[in-house]
Amino acid sequence: PYCVDINQNLFLEAYLHSSDSNLVLFLDTCVASPTPHNFTAVTYDIIRNGCAQDQTYATYYSPYKHMVRFKFNAFQFIHNNPLVYVQCELVVCRAYDYSSRCYQGCISRSKRDTSS
Repeated sequence: PYCVDINQNLFLEAYLHSSDSNLVLFLDTCVASPTPHNFTAVTYDIIRNGCAQDQTYATYYSPYKHMVRFKFNAFQFIHNNPLVYVQCELVVCRAYDYSSRCYQGCISRSKRDTSS
């Protein structure tokens, strides 16, 4: 557990422990939930498909390609539930493989045209 106040900056870092220096780490999705075992019912997207969903989300420079650093403001779900659980999905790619997911960045789904 990590205790923070509402609206306080919450800084996170993910690091890939590997002896292969040709790997890149990409933060694809981070979802918050008021429960630790259900990240589908009541959730809040911080980042989804590489696209920031929370206006307080920001990335920070990392000197290593196998490390990602980011932040968002701490928040609370309604009904005074004081706990928030965060689950993130990261992608590992080969460095300089520009066709890989790591180099595609934000992928926003385009809506289908409903006209005839």
